[in-house]
Order: sequence, then C-alpha cells, then structure tokens
Amino acid sequence: MLSIDVNKLSIRPGLRALDIGCGSGRHTAAIARYNGVQVIGADINVADVIEAKKRLLFQERLEGKHGRWGLLAAGIHRLPFTDNFFDLIVCSEILEHIPDHRKAVAEAVRVLKPGGHMVVSVPRFFPERICWALSREYHTADNGHLRIYRKNELVRLLEGSGLKKWASHYAHSLHSPYWWLKCLTGPNRKDVRVVNLYHDLLTWDIMKRPWITRFLDSLLNPVLGKSLVLYLRKVKTEDWRPKVKNET
Repeated sequence: MLSIDVNKLSIRPGLRALDIGCGSGRHTAAIARYNGVQVIGADINVADVIEAKKRLLFQERLEGKHGRWGLLAAGIHRLPFTDNFFDLIVCSEILEHIPDHRKAVAEAVRVLKPGGHMVVSVPRFFPERICWALSREYHTADNGHLRIYRKNELVRLLEGSGLKKWASHYAHSLHSPYWWLKCLTGPNRKDVRVVNLYHDLLTWDIMKRPWITRFLDSLLNPVLGKSLVLYLRKVKTEDWRPKVKNET
C-alpha cells in the first residue's frame, strides 16, 4: 500500500533515492522496481529494517533485479550522508512521531540536491482528529502521534526549510473508518470481530487491488483520505532565503 504516487515523479536511471523511516520497505521496494535507480531505505527500528530486507529480496526473486538498493538503521535527525546527495527523498508517516520536527526536516533537506524532490505524507487533520477524540491511547502510546497537522501548517514548515510545494493529494480513504473503529473499541485489542473483518478486507484490497475498491478509494479520497501527501522541490540556494517575520 503506497501513500505516494510514483507516477508523479521523474524516476530515471541513475537517480538516488532515500526512503526515511522506511518501515517494512513499501516505498523502497516500489522505487527499486525502476531500472538503474539507487534507493536506500533507512529506519531507526532494526526489526523494520529486517522486514524491509525480506520484502526486497522476495520482490527480486519474483520480478528480477531492476534498481540497486540498500538498507540501514538510522534516525532522521542524523543521516550518514553528505550534503546534496539524493535526487529524491520519501518521508512517509514520520513527522507526526518526532518531537523536533523542524530539525528532522532540516536534516532531510540537507541531503537533498537542489532541484531534487521530497515527498512527505502525514495523517490528515480531519480523520486524525476523530481518532484522537475516540481514543487517548491512540496518540499517547510509545512512539505515538505527537501532533496533528493542518495542511497549511505543514506546507509552511516545509517551505520555510527551503522546499517549494508543487502538488498534493489525499490517500487511503478506505482506511479512515477502520482506524475510527479501532480507536472506538480499543487500539490494541485483537478480539473485536468487526475490526478484524475490516482488516481482512483491507488486506485483500492491498493484495488483489480490485477495480471496485480502487474506484471507491479514489472517489472518497478528497473527503475521507487518511493521509495528506505533499510533493516538493528543493529550491536552489540563490533563489531561497529563510522567511523572517518583520519586527517593529
């Protein structure tokens, strides 16, 4: 299940990409399907890095090798790469977990080439607010969600760090009711039949991608999309200056 639309990006041979907070490697694997690319998945959770490796090796066995890939355990606040190294950075469902999100964005921008692209996704304000209202446990658990972003607020944060938004959309509308049900019945419960059935439906949808659920998802995304996805370009140094409020 991808949050980003890779068709919006100019993925070409020789492109270097970084998937920050790659988790089980869904976006890393999607980029690795392109011939001649180099993609690195990074996550602070070693168990997730191991799962990402399994996913990528399975994909290679199934489809053959296309791009080159690598994985490492690393956090977003200190990336082991030189300045202006990557052409593309994916940061999906990460910033809402991080206390110092400004420092995290600055570090990601540091390793992105001028003119390179960054794709950022976070939980959308409206569906996320309902989750917070239904369950305190949902956002106070370890590694839980620390904040809810409004679209304009997130754009200001990113553009204030040297990026410029050029596109956006919403994703995963079919997942919003699932999370509302989980929050209503208890986020960590495994014995709620209706929630388990809904989870099975989402798993089936991800695996089979039938046209009917794809159609419903695209139809409902503008209203119920669980994730906000932003596409940005790093502004060249000579064209960008930090925004400073006028003081009187």
